[in-house]
Amino acid sequence: MIHSLPDTTSHIAPDVAQCISALQGDLIRLARRLAASEAEAQDLAQETLLRLWRRRAQVEAVDDLRAYARAAMRNLFRQGLRRAPHLPLEDEDGPAIQPELFAMLALTDLRVAITRLPDDQADLITLVMAGETSPAALADQTDCPVNTVMSRLARARAQLRRDMDMAPGAPVASLL
Repeated sequence: MIHSLPDTTSHIAPDVAQCISALQGDLIRLARRLAASEAEAQDLAQETLLRLWRRRAQVEAVDDLRAYARAAMRNLFRQGLRRAPHLPLEDEDGPAIQPELFAMLALTDLRVAITRLPDDQADLITLVMAGETSPAALADQTDCPVNTVMSRLARARAQLRRDMDMAPGAPVASLL
């Protein structure tokens, strides 16, 4: 099921939001090498993404966003080592991050991943996202045999799992 999110990026260049979103996999991999646990790695990556998002106006001027984000993560990790374990990573009185941010970033990643699929697979995934799950109905709508629909969907789901850094058997339905 697709949830529509409010447009919180109307004042942001679309490529900045996509660039920040595209860093998620790389930052999680780096965080896993730095942190002692998976939970700490996820927190570190999310905090880094949040800081980039908060500073998105300055981020637009950065030439190598990947290097900038990785350096920011390392600095954030070092700061965390110096702090007491009960203190949060950041004490700011600034505006709270909108709860939809991570869903919006994931949705942006998904949209980009779908555009990289071959047209026939992207069309089928789009129909599935719209709520059509019956292979027979999909076959009727696309004028393809049911077996062709099933194999295209399987290939599309496998590619989306790879693009979204999901485990090979993870349900793609959680993304849609």
